[in-house]
Amino acid sequence: SFYRGGWCPYCNMELHALQQSLPEIRASGAELVAISPELPDKTLDTQARHALEFDVLSDRGNRVSEAFGLAFELPEQLRPIYRSLGIDIPAYNGDTSFTLPVPATYVVDSDGIIRFHFVNADYTRRLEPDELLRALRGQWPMHASPGLT
Repeated sequence: SFYRGGWCPYCNMELHALQQSLPEIRASGAELVAISPELPDKTLDTQARHALEFDVLSDRGNRVSEAFGLAFELPEQLRPIYRSLGIDIPAYNGDTSFTLPVPATYVVDSDGIIRFHFVNADYTRRLEPDELLRALRGQWPMHASPGLT
């Protein structure tokens, strides 16, 4: 699951919900990984702060999110708003860009084939854990999202 950062309240709610569903996710035979463009110390902080029992990885430079077609540059007009809220994206991510991933969840099989994806450009909308569990059981079509808008 790609998330914007530990500074994002919607991301934190999603991570908490995923942690709550982790026993069922693992019972389905799946492993859960969360990916953020934040520096490794920030992702470790998020993992510790929320007592997450799954891997939280740092995607420095958004290389993985770019490969998935999820990376975007935060528009210039929004940057001062983020700064006024104390969110310094370049500092969190360790570079000079304002690049973030669109939040997304993928189910990838052991052969590396994407079996399901949920992507929504509205960062407030996330895949519900019960929907993820249905996807893990093969009860959803390959995608359940409107895609990038």
